[in-house]
Amino acid sequence: MSVDTLEPKLPWIESHSPLPSVENAWGKDTDAPGLLAAGADLGVDRLIEAYSKGIFPWYNPKQPVLWWSPDPRMVLQIENFKLHRSLRKTLSRYAAQPNFELSFDRSFDAVIEACAKSPREGQIGTWIVPEMVQAYKELHRAGYAHSAETWLDGKLVAGLYFVCIGKAIFGESMFSTLSDGSKMALAALVHVCSQHGIRAIDCQQNTAHLASMGAQEMTRSEFLSLSVPALTQQSPHWEKAQIDWDLWRTASL
Repeated sequence: MSVDTLEPKLPWIESHSPLPSVENAWGKDTDAPGLLAAGADLGVDRLIEAYSKGIFPWYNPKQPVLWWSPDPRMVLQIENFKLHRSLRKTLSRYAAQPNFELSFDRSFDAVIEACAKSPREGQIGTWIVPEMVQAYKELHRAGYAHSAETWLDGKLVAGLYFVCIGKAIFGESMFSTLSDGSKMALAALVHVCSQHGIRAIDCQQNTAHLASMGAQEMTRSEFLSLSVPALTQQSPHWEKAQIDWDLWRTASL
């Protein structure tokens, strides 16, 4: 993301104002495709409003809050997830060790803080500014932000965090200090999504890493046709989610 100057046509959102329609987002012929608005707050209600409409915040230090809704959108449909042979072998090897574990919501704060220290693919530095960290911690306490964690020898070695509204899943960021650690956390998330009839995970923007795991671009309207109906469905109880290790040893999640 690079928005050094904001064009006058970019709407400024006050705390009492709703976010604009995603149809007003900047197009491919602009300097910042997908940029929709600036300003407002990162409160729980605002974040729920944003994600429910296919919008997310993304901005750098010293910038105002920027709201985005890119078109096309990178989405991992659960049925397209690629559990590569090498990752399957890694999962099977670790699953046999008593000192290895995958979990959900055991240490959300530690996960997002670790993600904040890790640059996103193709970027220098991080986009998860302190205000974002605090906002998503509050969203977690409200029951809408969650983490998937990879543990080895009692130590958090990898993880990711995501937003879940109903059965609509919006992936945010991941970190890893163990080879394939974040991929294993993602595989665990996909596994639980599959168990609960969740069809897709929003990945926001295209990266080679996500593409290698099966994520593909779709139009914004296609993405919304998947996410909006899922908003009102029953969410999984993430902290109680169980991983069936036998499935890692078969061809199916």
